[in-house]
Amino acid sequence: MIRMEIAGDIAAMMAAEIKAGERAVSKAVTEAGTSLKTAWRAQITGAGLGQRLARTVRSEPFPKGKPSLNAAVLVWSKAPVIVGAHDTGPLIRSRNGFWLAIPTPAAGKSARGGRITPKEWERRSGLRLRFVYRRSGPSLLVAEGRLNARGRAVMSRSKTGRGVTTVPIFLLVPQVKLRKRLDLARDAKAAQERIPGAIVANWVADRAK
Repeated sequence: MIRMEIAGDIAAMMAAEIKAGERAVSKAVTEAGTSLKTAWRAQITGAGLGQRLARTVRSEPFPKGKPSLNAAVLVWSKAPVIVGAHDTGPLIRSRNGFWLAIPTPAAGKSARGGRITPKEWERRSGLRLRFVYRRSGPSLLVAEGRLNARGRAVMSRSKTGRGVTTVPIFLLVPQVKLRKRLDLARDAKAAQERIPGAIVANWVADRAK
């Protein structure tokens, strides 16, 4: 005859085990979210897309401030269109069905720091753009001016026309295929696969305290 006795309060033991499980799951999920955020930020900066875009990646665990067996974490970017475009490498076409204007180095940058448009370039430079059709290769928007020391096209102040040249300011193309520069799913899968092992490790460590 085998006789078993359970020492202690079984209900209290089970409650403590559940609490330990909640802490283990929440910690593992939160760590996975932080790890994924770090990995995505590293991918973005490694692709040459800059720290500013990398810092748009955030992580937030749920529920907040309360351990749970159903814990989850959300990792996202505050600039989803830009990050998503570099992740998928889409085909970009002009909204109005005509041309995409790709600025050359002579165009410089927008006052907002991004890609300058033909309209903004004309307003800032005081020069008019002229359309040049090319049968082979992209067509152009050009301006009559001079290149300054930084290689930017500016208005010539010469009364004789000395130094004035035709400068390509924009390349005109019907569409452009954005190169895929990120693989966010790869890091997401790796972070997800580490969660079960992290839960077990955290649970065992919690019980050993």
